[in-house]
Amino acid sequence: MRQALARVSLLATVVIVAAAAHAKTYPEPSIYPIKWQLDFKHSAAKRIAVGGAAYWYITYTVTNNTGQEQIWRPEFEMMTADGKMIKSDHEIPLEVFDRIKASEGSRFLLPASIIAGSLRQGEDQAKDGVAIWKEPSARMGSFEVFVGGLSGEFVILKDDDGKEVKTADGQTVILRKTLALDYAVYGGEQHPEQHEVHDLGEKWVMR
Repeated sequence: MRQALARVSLLATVVIVAAAAHAKTYPEPSIYPIKWQLDFKHSAAKRIAVGGAAYWYITYTVTNNTGQEQIWRPEFEMMTADGKMIKSDHEIPLEVFDRIKASEGSRFLLPASIIAGSLRQGEDQAKDGVAIWKEPSARMGSFEVFVGGLSGEFVILKDDDGKEVKTADGQTVILRKTLALDYAVYGGEQHPEQHEVHDLGEKWVMR
């Protein structure tokens, strides 16, 4: 019996190792830009309370130095500690934007509903915007913000055999170069406004 179990265990190990060796490396963005890429500067994630509710936001400046006019389509998503994905600027009261604009002292700050569109060349054509989320939890823990629309780099996802990966409805899976911002807030649900936000850095990913 022990010999039989040992053979089964060895076989399982061989299968796992073979599968790992055969697995295709997940696509990573190029070290240097190979397509157009917008310049993006941003604040740390911040918390603000407005009208009895709490919100998180990131202010940013996006500049086009690509050599030609581009279309800025801001795509901001927050991934919470439990893996939930939340798109920015969904059902956010205008009062929240007004409070953020006043707090930041930025008279050129634009809401998501206005900032999207043509982005002309040069520093003097840069746009200042903000991405806003309703607070998903008083205990944020670690969370990540993904910023899409900054680069023209993309790849078509393929399986180990080189075939295009399809969605359930037959659509080709396309991964785009995306900026990932990592944050952590340590503390419980009591007095979340006093918790320090830790910036854990940023990196480019394909998603």
